[in-house]
Amino acid sequence: MADVPSDAPEHCPGTQSESAGKVSACQGCPNQSICSSGAARGPDPGIELVRKRLESVKHKILVLSGKGGVGKSTFTSLLARGLAAADSDRNVAILDIDICGPSIPRVMGVLGEQVHQSGSGWSPVYVEDNLSVMSIGFLLSSPDDAIIWRGPKKNGMIRQFLSEVDWGALDYLVIDTPPGTSDEHLSAAQYLLNAGLTGAVILTTPHEVALLDVRKEIDFCRKVSIPVLGVVENMAAFVCPKCKVRKSIKLR
Repeated sequence: MADVPSDAPEHCPGTQSESAGKVSACQGCPNQSICSSGAARGPDPGIELVRKRLESVKHKILVLSGKGGVGKSTFTSLLARGLAAADSDRNVAILDIDICGPSIPRVMGVLGEQVHQSGSGWSPVYVEDNLSVMSIGFLLSSPDDAIIWRGPKKNGMIRQFLSEVDWGALDYLVIDTPPGTSDEHLSAAQYLLNAGLTGAVILTTPHEVALLDVRKEIDFCRKVSIPVLGVVENMAAFVCPKCKVRKSIKLR
C-alpha cells in the first residue's frame, strides 16, 4: 500500500527527499537501500490513478479542523445527508480518512458493515440508495482495534481509498479528516488538487483554543492552495431544554 515495502522509521524523510536513505533516522530501516539508490523516487503514480478514478465525481469537499472535538464528523454526516435528501437523483458519498480514529461508520449508523471487492474496486457501504460511505473502520475486525501506523502507510491507505473505491458517478464526495495539518492532510492535498478538488469547509468552536488552531488550518490551506469554501462555527450556542432560552457560548 505504501511507496516502500515496509513501515518507515518515525522520522522518515520521505521517499521523495534527496536525503532518503542517507540520514540517521534511516539506519536500520529495511527500505534504506531502496531509498538511498533513488529507486523509490519519482512522480507518484497514485496521483494519476486518483485523477482518473475521480473523473466522474463533480464536487470533492474536504472537511477540516485544526482541533479535535469540534464536531467535524457530525458536520460531515449532516452535510452529506442533507445533500442526498434534497434531491433523490443526487449521488453523495462520504470518505473517512481519519485513519487512527474513524468515527463515520458509527455516526452514519453502519458500524459493523463490511466492504466487498470486485473487478472494479472496493464497493462502499450504502446508507441510502444515493448515499454511500467508505472508512477504514469497515476493514477492522473490531471497532476497538488500534491502528498504529506511520506516515507512509497512512498515505498508502488514503491513496487506495481515493483510487480503488468504485464510487461510480457522484455529485458530491465529502471527505472527513482528522484534526491537524499532518500526514492525512498532505496526502489528501497531494492527490485531490490534481483531481479537481472543489475546496474545504473548516470547522471551529467559539473557544479561543479552537480559534487558535483553526487559524493554522486556514494558513495550511493557503500554503497548499486549497480553496476555503467557508468556516463553520459549531457549538456556538446553548438552548436550555426547559425554558428554551438561547445563550451564546464564549469561553476563553
